[in-house]
Amino acid sequence: MKKVLYIFFVLLCLINLTNMTLLNGEWNGFALWLSTGLFVAGTAYYVMKKNPASENEEHY
Repeated sequence: MKKVLYIFFVLLCLINLTNMTLLNGEWNGFALWLSTGLFVAGTAYYVMKKNPASENEEHY
């Protein structure tokens, strides 16, 4: 799970770095849209894979 979340983080950083260096900030809206999409996807992945202790305990 940590590897996938790390990949999401690296992609977010690369999007911002590419927008500022290669594109000279001309695609800010598109970069923000991609960053927001990756953030939502990473959050959804985290919520789906999270296993609270209360769900793993047996109920008697």
